[in-house]
Amino acid sequence: MKENGIGPGQIIRRQQDGTFEYQRDDLTVEEPLEIRIGDKTVATTMRTPGNDDELAVGFLLSEAIIRSGDVIEKFSRPASARNRDNIIRVHLAAGVKVKLNSGQRFRTISSSCGLCGKESIDAIRQSFAPIRSISIRMEIATLLRLPAELRANQSEFARTGGIHAAGIFDFSGKALTVREDIGRHNAVDKVIGRSFLDRKLPLDRHVLIVSGRASFEIMQKALAAGIPIVASVSAPSTLAMEFARESNQTLIGFLRPPTFNIYSHVERVVLE
Repeated sequence: MKENGIGPGQIIRRQQDGTFEYQRDDLTVEEPLEIRIGDKTVATTMRTPGNDDELAVGFLLSEAIIRSGDVIEKFSRPASARNRDNIIRVHLAAGVKVKLNSGQRFRTISSSCGLCGKESIDAIRQSFAPIRSISIRMEIATLLRLPAELRANQSEFARTGGIHAAGIFDFSGKALTVREDIGRHNAVDKVIGRSFLDRKLPLDRHVLIVSGRASFEIMQKALAAGIPIVASVSAPSTLAMEFARESNQTLIGFLRPPTFNIYSHVERVVLE
């Protein structure tokens, strides 16, 4: 019934001439994913099925439950659970210890949740050090190519019109990973989770581009992965801007060629 996160829907469409007709429409699937460490449930997020291992790892990394140097032994689904396809179990390697506390969000997360019950922003800031400055800078011509490159790597948006994308690119504009999800923060979790599994963290020579707005949580996840530049095709929030300035991250919004806005740490963009 569903393939690659897309499900069918039968609709009635009103045409320009006022007539109605039945049509088949492609819709983005939204289902819960329960994330477990071993047998302990950490969170449940609403997501588009696919790349669940990446999503789980990206979430755990951005919540500072696991660290970039930790090793994951395997993933599994509970064999006897009726909804086993919506449960992912993360098995950490022997000796890897995690600390789960009340400040973390052990509850259901919507597909566009924003802060999602965080007890305090200060606690998040204390979990991750600011980005270390390096000499590498991005050319404007490369930056302006990124929205088109992101769209070119999206497989489902053209079919559904209702799915977000996140992509990690190097400073030459080459795509490292692009993922889609009904939740923008899930898409980011998937791309940074893939980088974790490939042992490519920190991503200190890469840029993250997102198809929607740049929220505080997007900046937090980028910081967890060590990403110095975050660009969005829409607006950032005030909190995202403040967080980027404190965390030594370059934040770019309204990236709609030929224009864009730089909200923090302009030194990473070649303006000449």
